Amino acid sequence: MDYLDIAGSMDRKIGPAEGILIQRELSPLVDRKWDKRKVERIAGADVHFPARDQARAALAVFSFPGLELIETAVHQSACLTPYIPGLLSFREIPAILKAWKKLQGSVSLLLCDSHGIAHPRRLGMASHLGLILDIPTIGCAKSPLCGIFEEPGPERGDRAPIRDKEGFTIGTVLRTRQRVKPIYVSIGHKIDLVHAVQFVLASTPRYRISTPLRWAHRLAGSRT
Repeated sequence: MDYLDIAGSMDRKIGPAEGILIQRELSPLVDRKWDKRKVERIAGADVHFPARDQARAALAVFSFPGLELIETAVHQSACLTPYIPGLLSFREIPAILKAWKKLQGSVSLLLCDSHGIAHPRRLGMASHLGLILDIPTIGCAKSPLCGIFEEPGPERGDRAPIRDKEGFTIGTVLRTRQRVKPIYVSIGHKIDLVHAVQFVLASTPRYRISTPLRWAHRLAGSRT
C-alpha cells in the first residue's frame, strides 16, 4: 500500500477492520528522526464535531520562534467515518486536508491535538497526518491513550517517559505550566522525542496548551 494514496481513499467511510489494517501497514513508515530543518512557521491543527455527521477542522499558522499569527484556515464538511476509539485519524484527517489546501504559505512543523506513536498501533492521527503531508508533526494530547507512566514534577518543563509494555519509550508526559495538568507529547513524523518536547515548550509560553493549538481549538469550535 502506497501511503500517499491514503489521502484520497480516506474521504469515505472506513470500517474498524480496514482502519486497523491501514494503521499496521503505515506505522513502520513513520520517521522518528529530526532532519534539523529550519523552523520558521509552526501550525496547530484541531477538529471539532458540531454535529454527528459534520467535522470542522482548523489550522492556525504562527511565526517561530516569535509566535505571531500569520494565517488561519477552516473547513467544515461531512464526516463519513463514525467515532471508533483508536481510529480517530480516519474521522478527522479528511477535513484537515481540505483546510490545509486553503493555506497560502508553507508550514515547517505541525502540532496536532492528538497522539502520534503513543498509540496501540503506533499510528495516531499526528503520525498518520505527517505521513500524508510529508512534514514533521508532533502529537500533543490532553489525555493519555496507552502506555505506562508516572506523574512528572510540578514545575514547568518537568517530564516523565511514557513506555509501552515492552519498556520502549513512546512519548513524554510534559508539564507545560507550573502545577497544571500535564500534556502527552509523542513523535508524529519526521522528528525525535527530544526535539518534539523542545518545540512544544517553545510554543507554549503561558498556558497549558501551545499557542498554535489554542488558536486552532478556538477556530474549530467557533460557530461563525
